[in-house]
Amino acid sequence: MKDPIYLDYAATTPTDPRVAEKMSCCLLTAGNFGNPASRSHVYGWRAEEAVEQARVQVADVLNADPREIVWTSGATESDNLALKGAASGAHRRHIVTSAVEHKAVLDTCAFLAAEEGFEITYLDPDAHGRIEVEAVRDVLRPDTLMVSIMHVNNELGTVNDIAAMGALCRENQVLLHVDAAQSFGKLPIDVRLMKIDMLSISAHKLYGPKGIGALYVRREPPIGLQPLIHGGGHELGMRSGTLPTHQIVGLGEAARLMSLEGARELVRFDGLRRRLLAHLQQSPEVYLHTHPEHHLPSILNIGFGGVDGETLLLALDDLALSTGSACNSTSVEPSFVLRALKVPDAIAHASLRLSFGRFSTEEDIDYAGRRINEVLGRLRGP
Repeated sequence: MKDPIYLDYAATTPTDPRVAEKMSCCLLTAGNFGNPASRSHVYGWRAEEAVEQARVQVADVLNADPREIVWTSGATESDNLALKGAASGAHRRHIVTSAVEHKAVLDTCAFLAAEEGFEITYLDPDAHGRIEVEAVRDVLRPDTLMVSIMHVNNELGTVNDIAAMGALCRENQVLLHVDAAQSFGKLPIDVRLMKIDMLSISAHKLYGPKGIGALYVRREPPIGLQPLIHGGGHELGMRSGTLPTHQIVGLGEAARLMSLEGARELVRFDGLRRRLLAHLQQSPEVYLHTHPEHHLPSILNIGFGGVDGETLLLALDDLALSTGSACNSTSVEPSFVLRALKVPDAIAHASLRLSFGRFSTEEDIDYAGRRINEVLGRLRGP
């Protein structure tokens, strides 16, 4: 049986062969397998050099100082480190976030509220999942410690105005944390110009390996982030643990390739998005949840009326897509993101997230569009 066409790039991307090749050079005895913390011999020196080169590659994408890049296991850990690390011992006890953040942020905020006594304000999005800057402004208080808003919503592809939020937060001496798992390398990010204090990334969203990510932490003035993991004092004391050289090198190479190819890819993805929409909008009762203007071209969230959602998904077994975030794929409830948009349950159940990427083709998109229309027509009947 032929494998389904992969349209779930927002969940994870295949590792680019060029990235895998760089990683493979850090695994075997003939390669760069040493412990980066072993500074008494050449194997450790070489591994440390590879790690630091990758740190520069990631920092370059953000216009950051390499010393501001802290390696983690992925964006989930980065989100936890940013929120819990900044909250530890803080005198300000108020955090602002949104109702449509990734669970890594929402669950961490819930923990801080229940266990540490923080007050959390959850902002409602507009009809397409965007958080308006004015909404943030309206809830800032003298005791607000941090605003945590994602750059690109992982279910919708809707883009928030992070630069405006950064200016607002800096003006009010409030920290800004950004989950950029979906946008790093794909959209321009300048942490200096955008006045971002902390930013989370994950390698497997940009054609790198799973299990590695980073947290950008503004260096001057220092934030005083408290670590979640204690041990050997690695990463300037912010995250202890032996560094996985091969994974870090993979993230560095993936970041380098995104800096070279990301802008060109976005143009191609915009064409694929228009192509897919042209197919799907031939069908009646189509509801676009993604923001029509402010969006990442490679993610499209769209709902369909007059069909049962579970039946629709089962019938599309030759397409690998999702009904929401991969982190919530076991839930039978409608997406909490779509509920926050006040999408009716029947439409939310029958909504699909289609996301494409570097290895997607026009033929894939045409097949998917025709196939979805065919199944919709059959399920709706004459």
